[in-house]
Amino acid sequence: MKTKGSGIRVLRWIKRIFIFLFLFQIFYIILLKWVNPPVTLTQLGSLFSGDGLKRDYVSSSEMSYNIKLAVIASEDQVFPDHSGFDWRSIEKAMKHNERKPNRVRGASTISQQVAKNVFLWQGRSWLRKGLELYFTKMIEWIWGKKRILEMYLNVIEMGKGIFGIQAASQNYFHKDASQISRKQAAMIAACLPNPKKFTVKPLSSFVAQKSNWILLQMHNLEGDTDIQAVIK
Repeated sequence: MKTKGSGIRVLRWIKRIFIFLFLFQIFYIILLKWVNPPVTLTQLGSLFSGDGLKRDYVSSSEMSYNIKLAVIASEDQVFPDHSGFDWRSIEKAMKHNERKPNRVRGASTISQQVAKNVFLWQGRSWLRKGLELYFTKMIEWIWGKKRILEMYLNVIEMGKGIFGIQAASQNYFHKDASQISRKQAAMIAACLPNPKKFTVKPLSSFVAQKSNWILLQMHNLEGDTDIQAVIK
């Protein structure tokens, strides 16, 4: 009987812990609608691995119009229209990965990348992917597109140990995020698939070529009223 009673108490404590964690993460998501995260697991990983940590959060109004347009053109052209997931791109990526398992293609939206970088860790486990789905839906519901884009441009890695557009702008071009040109914005956006490999400084051949493609996409997308509503 004593053992049974102890087991019940343990289960109650486990239940309380899960309830606390659930309520805490809801509170944290709501808080981050207005407050920037003190640190992320990815940033800590960069710091402890020896890559360093350069970052300086800025508000959306302190970010160049050009960089907002550039990352949408490069990373997620249907960002204003989807509810967190680009199912068409996911389907294409799955078919590609079945044919070429050694050359895996991703299909993460800006919203998914924010969910992963703010709340989770890097990796491809099913647990992490499941949590990514959850947090993606939550920030879509609670934050909205403008806040998601602002957070993306503050926390995403844009070079070895360089996080966010302000740190990237200062490091690469010695100017504030509000002052970068279309070409400079396209170069930074071009490095995002793998910022440690595809470098802006020194300029890698991949970034040089892809930035020209991004500039063309920026021109094509600039007149889209849905995109304008998000980036202005």
